[in-house]
Amino acid sequence: MTVIPETLRDNVRMLGELLGDTLLENQGPELFRKVEDIRRLGKAVNASEDGDPQPLIDELAHLEDDDILPIVRAFSQFLNLANIADEQYFSSAEAEHKNNLEATLEQLVDTLGKDDVATALQQLNIELVLTAHPTEVTRRTLIRKYERIAQALAELKRTDLLPHERNELQSGLKRTVDEIWHTNEIRDERPTAVDEAKWGFAVIENSLWQAVPQFMRELDRIARHRLGQGLPVDASPFHFYSWMGGDRDGNPNVTHTVTREVILLGRWMAADLYLKDIHELAGDLSMSDASAELLAQTDEKRTPYRAVLHSLRNRLERTREWADACVNGANANPPEDVITSRNDLLEPLMLCYRSLVDSGMKRIARGSLLDCIRRVHCFGINLVPLDIRQDSDRHVQALDEITRYLELGEYGDWYEAQRQAFLLEQLASKRPLLPRNWQPSADTQEVLDTARILAEEPPETLSSYIISMARQPSDVLAVALILKESGLNWNVPIVPLFETLDDLDRSFDVMEQLWSMPAYRQYCQERQTVMIGYSDSAKDAGKLTATWAQYKAQEKLVALAKSNNIHLMLFHGRGGTVGRGGGPVEKAMASQPPGSVQGAIRVTEQGEMIRYKFGLPRVAVRSLGIYVAATLRATLEPNAAPKEEWRELLEQMSQASLGAYRNTVRHDDRFVPYFRSLTPEQELGLLALGSRPAKRKATGGVESLRAIPWVFAWMQVRLNLPSWLGARQALEYALEQSPDTLQDMVDHWPFFSAFLDLLEMVLGKADRSIAAYYEKQLVPEDLHSLGEQLRDDLRVSEELMNRIKRQKELLAGDPLLAQSIQVRNPYTDPLNYLQAELLKRERKAGNFDAQLERALKVTMAGIAAGMRNTG
Repeated sequence: MTVIPETLRDNVRMLGELLGDTLLENQGPELFRKVEDIRRLGKAVNASEDGDPQPLIDELAHLEDDDILPIVRAFSQFLNLANIADEQYFSSAEAEHKNNLEATLEQLVDTLGKDDVATALQQLNIELVLTAHPTEVTRRTLIRKYERIAQALAELKRTDLLPHERNELQSGLKRTVDEIWHTNEIRDERPTAVDEAKWGFAVIENSLWQAVPQFMRELDRIARHRLGQGLPVDASPFHFYSWMGGDRDGNPNVTHTVTREVILLGRWMAADLYLKDIHELAGDLSMSDASAELLAQTDEKRTPYRAVLHSLRNRLERTREWADACVNGANANPPEDVITSRNDLLEPLMLCYRSLVDSGMKRIARGSLLDCIRRVHCFGINLVPLDIRQDSDRHVQALDEITRYLELGEYGDWYEAQRQAFLLEQLASKRPLLPRNWQPSADTQEVLDTARILAEEPPETLSSYIISMARQPSDVLAVALILKESGLNWNVPIVPLFETLDDLDRSFDVMEQLWSMPAYRQYCQERQTVMIGYSDSAKDAGKLTATWAQYKAQEKLVALAKSNNIHLMLFHGRGGTVGRGGGPVEKAMASQPPGSVQGAIRVTEQGEMIRYKFGLPRVAVRSLGIYVAATLRATLEPNAAPKEEWRELLEQMSQASLGAYRNTVRHDDRFVPYFRSLTPEQELGLLALGSRPAKRKATGGVESLRAIPWVFAWMQVRLNLPSWLGARQALEYALEQSPDTLQDMVDHWPFFSAFLDLLEMVLGKADRSIAAYYEKQLVPEDLHSLGEQLRDDLRVSEELMNRIKRQKELLAGDPLLAQSIQVRNPYTDPLNYLQAELLKRERKAGNFDAQLERALKVTMAGIAAGMRNTG
């Protein structure tokens, strides 16, 4: 039974045919026939009962070397085109049978009343942090072409198109597919940290700049309809932040000079975008009727609004010119009237707004002028204020060098109590701590230089200082002292990031100590953000154990904050893939501990997920609506706390999972060589994915590998191990010890049912036979026993999932996803088999052929496109 919507199937088919035409024209009929034969065999494998891939493998084995690159490019680009069609369809009116946001407000009003819902809506604070983690394998130039295709697909659905207009759209589609084919899809050079930041700015310029005011107009309409009152002019449920240019944790390429350049680039681009708005507004606001307040500000009586806007335009132009000069190396002092806060922008805009309202022109006031005002509230003066992130050890090292130089002792060797006493004393002291004419190590100098840059920039350009691997209260106090000594005259919010299982478990004690210190409470002004790490905790303990530890840590922190009268915001460091906390927003929000949202939440949006959620204005509007609906539900109708018997069972399941996970990953001597030989972990360096190294340290094994390449490598071979390893033992324990309690959890605990749904999705995307093929091609025989063990765990996990969900096959409850995977597999599978062959050749060859190396890179990008949530 076909469940994929007809429009989506038609679009995928059309794009596939256009790609086929391009392939036929550029590569000739012989290669086109080979691609079609491979595609036919791939479909046959996935359609047959036994799923025997041997005919497909045999066909691939007979390919000539010169044919491999165009063939893998064809399959990779088809998957990209299918993804575009998918994104475009599910953001269209056809897919939105009912406005989910409006339905959510309607249901909440029925339960709670209009006033409570209106208050919650006005107080929403959803902070989305854009990060440039190396999972976005697609080049920016191709992203722009993909956006053109999506727009053309949307236009072709119009019923009022004239014949020549339809022909032009179809010709444009064909031309764009040709452009894609003739564009190298793999970067030749690794992007710099500044390049990554520019990519983030481009997402704002090309999509969010339009999407945010569009969404706010829609939200205002819904509020008026359902709540009887619209949104205040200053309503801003969303704020965007960035790690691009600020995240220096293990990335030596992010320096203080990079951070300053990125801040200046943001100020330049913000000024440029606002200038375009002001130019349009000046054309719109041509009227002469104005309030006495506005007329008093200008001598121009015929077009007083334009006069006010021209003055703002001049300030923006000088700001843009100054920022541009600084970015290009000039050490220019800012003009006196440079824009340094959002109030500089809001005051003249609000003057015009009030005047229009007072003069009886409300409809005009609520048009493009209100759009601009809401952009200012959302994006501020540099579009995305920067988070600074640094590892706690770097701060310890800096303070150790200072205390040694001053002959105060060795900070690095002190007990925690000694560190705290020293830090609190120095924070209270009026004497400077940093010695003059002192030359620290390069690492410590960089820490201090970064702090000095922060002291020089307007507060609105910055957001938080995040401490990776925060373990003790002194880690937070150390940052406060370094910032103070660098001349910062405002209290930057300091955010501890609790990442590993041990760190999550001790987060309560750390925050309890901090919040008991009067000096720290004064510093934080009784407002605190705490970041929960999803990536490293799952890599450390396995997905199930990490998920439960994150839940318990949040519960304890919420209760502790409440007892200490601290306004707590939880910051969720989620990745795109399930193994790093990814998954649908609705499920993630619904599964939060009760009381942990309270109208405010902070979440990372990483890598390719930024493009999937916010790359097109229409897609972005839909994504923003999902966030608002989910946050309102979690705030106003949180799920009840879990029953004690649920907690007890999940605790035991967690222990069973932890033991199995660590016995394999940490204690089995076969695991590291198996991982390194089976997956393309070593070869991922060939892909110029991001500015950050794959490892936190130059040396070290799997433990030093970042969570992103760890997940990415397993996803490439279709084993998806980080998302399920340990699940078999946990589910077996529950079924044997408390099957009734387990079923009760599945039926009535959203946190647990959401976990199972995500686990099922990962299991549904895994493929044991493909993983076995990689093993046969790449892994020494003495390690095959581990592979058999892992694939058996995967098989049993699938069976247990079906048993628990009372179904015959995986994803029976989500037939659309099941069929989507089935449609993509015939295109992803050949890439996997060819990748295994290319890895085998690459590891044997001293000098790998350049064309084959490029083909290997394309298989990585193509498999990532086929699997979608890869990082």
